[in-house]
Amino acid sequence: MQSQPQPVVVVQSQIQSVMQQVYLWMTAGLLVTGAISSMIYNSPSLQGILLNSVVFIALFVVEIGLVLGISAMINKMSPALATGLFILYAAVNGITLTPIFFAYTSSSIATAFFTAAGMFAALALYGTATKRNLSGMGRFMMMALFGLIIATIINIFLKNGVMDFAISIFGVVIFAGLTAYDTQRLNQLASQASSDDEIGRFSIMGALILYLDFINLFLYLLRLFGKRRD
Repeated sequence: MQSQPQPVVVVQSQIQSVMQQVYLWMTAGLLVTGAISSMIYNSPSLQGILLNSVVFIALFVVEIGLVLGISAMINKMSPALATGLFILYAAVNGITLTPIFFAYTSSSIATAFFTAAGMFAALALYGTATKRNLSGMGRFMMMALFGLIIATIINIFLKNGVMDFAISIFGVVIFAGLTAYDTQRLNQLASQASSDDEIGRFSIMGALILYLDFINLFLYLLRLFGKRRD
């Protein structure tokens, strides 16, 4: 006997429940990042230990490893391990983001953060509510992201101000598009998580994806409009 498909109302209820967990874990990650950055910024002793070039490069490598590891192994992890690695990533990111507090004024950082939060909320709502298929836009934004990374690496050597400004604009556009696309994709996939373990892993993977979208949107807005300290 074939199982009957779930009613639309039940499916929507599950999607909303799963996505609530995604947003809660994303918010938790952002809070951990902010708390770690604030603690280091206000502690000269921690700055001396954590913000030297060797440690900083090592932490950057750890960040990349954590993102790749979580993404590749998420289906083989327990929800507890996935959660722990996500929180660890958010903490390490808090360390590597601390230098922005020395480079930009506090008001600039706050403005960029709340602007990013407003944009993210609007784009996530659009990605959730729109009937338009955003997969084509998502693929285009992913290709554009690779171009952005290459342009950023080139400009490290060129140090061209006009190019840096253009990179910042394209960065905002790309991560705005990815936010809408990723939100729609996660909403579509949320109904497929059928067990508590699957929901737990999906929540962490979704939180990581949207966390990265938000952080990058914030950083490019800060680069674009932030006021540097004298």
